[in-house]
Amino acid sequence: MSEPKTPTAIPAGDTYKGWVFKWTNYIKGYQRRWFVLSNGLLSYYRTQAEMGHTCRGTINLATATITVDDACNFVISNGGAQTYHLKASCEVERQRWITALELAKAKAARMQAESDDSGDDFPPSSVPVAHGQGGGSQNSEVQSALRTLGSKVEDLSTCNDLISKHGSALQRSLSELDSLRLTGEAGDKIRQVTERATLFRITSNAMINACRDFLSLAQAHSKRWQKALQAEREQRVRLEETLEQLAKQHNHLERAFRGAAQANLNEEPLVMNQESPSQELVPLKKRRTRIPDKPNYSLNLWSIMKNCIGKELSKIPMPVNFNEPISMLQRLSEDLEYHELLDKAAKCQSSLEQMCYVAAFSVSSYSTTVYRTGKPFNPLLGETYELDRQRESGYRSLCEQVSHHPPAAAHHVISDRGWTLRQEITVASKFRGKYLSIMPLGTIHAVFEKSNNHYTWKKVTTTVHNIIVGKLWIDQSGEIDVVNHTTGDRCHLKFAPYSYFSRDVARKVTGVVMDKDGKAHYVLSGTWDEKMEFSRVMQSSRGGENGTEGKQKTVYQTLKAREVWRRNPLPEGAETMYYFTALALTLNEPEEGIAPTDSRRRPDQRLMEEGRWEEANAEKQRLEEKQRSARREREKEAASQRTSSQSEEAVDEDTLTDSSLKSAPHDNYQALWFERREDPITGEQVHIYRGGYWEAKDRGSWEGCPNIF
Repeated sequence: MSEPKTPTAIPAGDTYKGWVFKWTNYIKGYQRRWFVLSNGLLSYYRTQAEMGHTCRGTINLATATITVDDACNFVISNGGAQTYHLKASCEVERQRWITALELAKAKAARMQAESDDSGDDFPPSSVPVAHGQGGGSQNSEVQSALRTLGSKVEDLSTCNDLISKHGSALQRSLSELDSLRLTGEAGDKIRQVTERATLFRITSNAMINACRDFLSLAQAHSKRWQKALQAEREQRVRLEETLEQLAKQHNHLERAFRGAAQANLNEEPLVMNQESPSQELVPLKKRRTRIPDKPNYSLNLWSIMKNCIGKELSKIPMPVNFNEPISMLQRLSEDLEYHELLDKAAKCQSSLEQMCYVAAFSVSSYSTTVYRTGKPFNPLLGETYELDRQRESGYRSLCEQVSHHPPAAAHHVISDRGWTLRQEITVASKFRGKYLSIMPLGTIHAVFEKSNNHYTWKKVTTTVHNIIVGKLWIDQSGEIDVVNHTTGDRCHLKFAPYSYFSRDVARKVTGVVMDKDGKAHYVLSGTWDEKMEFSRVMQSSRGGENGTEGKQKTVYQTLKAREVWRRNPLPEGAETMYYFTALALTLNEPEEGIAPTDSRRRPDQRLMEEGRWEEANAEKQRLEEKQRSARREREKEAASQRTSSQSEEAVDEDTLTDSSLKSAPHDNYQALWFERREDPITGEQVHIYRGGYWEAKDRGSWEGCPNIF
């Protein structure tokens, strides 16, 4: 069979391309294919035109073996899963490919080893350096020089191995020719070539020994430099922590002095200032780790539910038997269970890395729902909940119920570690007989101070199954788009609904992080109840050998997956405490100095936590009737205001239509700590924190709070 001429492969940096014959089957034999070697991956296509859309196959050289069959044939295999039998057009062409493949394999293996040693695709050693510090730039330059030197040293080592191997092969070939005992001019030529090969071998051995000495010396110095850099980096981190502690103490002293000056105290401020530094060293408050066990009360569920099918869940009067002893505001604050993901995101230098942490945080909020089949208490209008964890975790959280029908809660979190979180969630829910669907409506915003990156996303649908018969279980399904409005980066997350016939892992979540141009950089995978992992994308292609364009799935070639988030284990005995997490157990713990509208002061919720459910049901009915009376009073006041406004304007009675009356507001309620205005990012009308709550708490002044309990 006459073979077409194979063009010489063209090296371009780390990329090597060319035509090579690939064995397909016993009928077609070897077929010409266009091979591309790039980033440690060997891919092939039928034609060069296919490179933009259809890859026929890819093999990772990091774990592959390369063997030579004869003058033109060679085999690449990664342990049995993939094996390519290839043939070059000539021996010289084959040797070029073998050399390029060996170099690419060494680099790929080195890259994977560095990824394994780092323990994280986001280097933990890359601590942000404050502005004005000259040591950071010097460290980065030294580290870059070390990486470049290490790469060149590894290339030199690989070349040494190749020279040694090829020199030995040449010496063996010449020895075999010499053993043939040729006479005349041919014999003289062979002896002359043998002598020159011997000299080349001696010179190569000398160079190899010198290179080996250089390698050992460079590796020894590299380790020493790495240790010095690591020690300097750790020292810098300790200094930054010390400076942060001093800044906190200075801020506390300044606030104490300002408060004392306003109080017009003479001698006492000095005492307060002298004692105030010790307040930073006071041990953190020990939070509770248990609540009273859940009573085992029987209840006929169907007798309550049969008349509620198709109704809005918030309008169904429910006994506390279906509740858990926390309110919806506290349940919303429980999203901060894994706030450290946002702390890590705030330190990221790359927006794409930051997106991975934000996406993992959006998934982590569902991990607390896997066993939680109880319904949180519907907050009363004007009810608030604060979660002050500034000393322990650096953040302060405030929630307020800003609307009752439909029920809506506004949430605002500010962290000392460089991020802000805000959201307004309206819950729409329907009872369908066999299952209950809960659809959270609203947008969640996360803003990072250092990079000014602004992220938004929404929540997925929660479904509670087996409402009437069987064991209750919860599933999450839908899709989330996490969008960075500053850079245009996007992460698309998909929550797969549970299916009895599916072969996938239950509660599976997958996602892809892309830049503004649609190029994939990271792949996320895991489950919403256990963990999430990320992988850096090295190359993406569409379909396989027999794929049809338009119906192909994108295939991503990635590095080894790394864990970005894992669910914390439940406390001991959680099954008797409503399956609360360690954070949830502390949410309803009584605290001093909180607002009179705080959920911790709600009597029916407190009675339920203590196991006094009959009293809790009676108290719940009293609070709901009090809320209805307050609503009627506000509607009367709003109606009287409309009437007086119409009389002042002398509007003719005949000009008032039913539609105009219906369009008038029936309730003039305004939230205390949040104000309603247009969101500058989404254009929605939402409640945004107006400020003043924490200042009122510092003063102990709650005059504006309504009496809702």
